[in-house]
Amino acid sequence: MTQQVPDKETIKGFNRDIVDEFRTNDGKVGGQFANADLLVLTATGAKSGQPRVTPLAYFRIDGKLIIIGSFAGSDVDPAWVHNLRANPQAHVEVGTDEFEVAARELPSAERDELFSRITAAAPGFADYQARTNRVIPLFELRRA
Repeated sequence: MTQQVPDKETIKGFNRDIVDEFRTNDGKVGGQFANADLLVLTATGAKSGQPRVTPLAYFRIDGKLIIIGSFAGSDVDPAWVHNLRANPQAHVEVGTDEFEVAARELPSAERDELFSRITAAAPGFADYQARTNRVIPLFELRRA
């Protein structure tokens, strides 16, 4: 079930527009993400060492801040997953709050339990998992 991945410039432009709207409107955006819980993650590029800014949906489960590497069900992990694996220290913006985090990729059993809870609340993530053979990774972002 190969899914077409948009080119990098299209993704960058899309993300830049969402981040601009997020920052202009105190963490709120419209369109397809109007009622979604979004954060802005600034991670360090695995290869470049440069800041990489990405808007992401997040969930708060049992006091944990969780992000999902779904990439809309494509067969590759999103770039931010590679960046956090290489450099787990990052910066997060949630609404008007900003803080440093340490990212932790969840091990299989913990990931599976939380993923089932996420898909119960947001079934689209189950659709994304069904589109790919890779296991969609989950990360916990802990305040540093």
